[in-house]
Amino acid sequence: MNDIGAQLTFFITTYGLKVIGAIIILILGRFAAGFAKSFVIRVLEKRQTDPAVVSFTGGLVYALVLVFAVLAALAKFGIQTASFVAVLGAAGFAIGFALQGSLANFAAGVLILLLKPFRVGDFIDAAGVAGTVKEIQLFTTILATPDNVKVLVPNKNLFGDVIKNFSGYETRRIDLVIGIGYSSDIQKAYEIISKILQEDERVLKDPAPQIAVAELADSSVNLIVRPWVKGENYWVTRFDLIRKIKEEFDANGIEIPFPQRVVHMVQD
Repeated sequence: MNDIGAQLTFFITTYGLKVIGAIIILILGRFAAGFAKSFVIRVLEKRQTDPAVVSFTGGLVYALVLVFAVLAALAKFGIQTASFVAVLGAAGFAIGFALQGSLANFAAGVLILLLKPFRVGDFIDAAGVAGTVKEIQLFTTILATPDNVKVLVPNKNLFGDVIKNFSGYETRRIDLVIGIGYSSDIQKAYEIISKILQEDERVLKDPAPQIAVAELADSSVNLIVRPWVKGENYWVTRFDLIRKIKEEFDANGIEIPFPQRVVHMVQD
């Protein structure tokens, strides 16, 4: 009994304060991790960051602070934490190397959600795919093509490529090339097109539409027609303008020629 009492006294005097200190460090570390997580989440939510990024970042901050607290508690017992850090670093490197493709997609997904080069509902052309963005996930982005095919694009392919966001601005310019015959009246064609643009309420007054002679081609005089419209009216306005121009040209005798070739026959 005396030996047991002596051992207990030695253990308490030697490790008691260290155990108490380690417990206090763990408790304070847990509170600090919770506070840091809440603070990061509040900051990101004020900036209207995507909920997926907010949740992931908050959890990551919580885990990092908690790991730091555990290492600090182990150091109270004289344990060399440098070896633990080295092991964790090596394990992280091995895992990162094995999952480099997935991690690249994940990193690109986080950057897309933070930088917002496009949003859900935008029509984009990137990584060889054109479609409407339906969902932005951490590893892939889901697009719906114009013929309603669901396409899953890895985020690293999207973020590493040129992104054309057709919904990035409120207005878009329609570019039309209208060919008329060399015998047709250019001024009359101007007036017909100008009237069509003025009567269409979807065509914006500012910036003003542009009509000009673009090229004296082999078979036609090519006019460029460039009206501005709201982004959501782009395609329907484009289709309607082409139809109306054709109908008005036919009604007013403005020729839209077929490709022509002049052949000279030479006789001996």
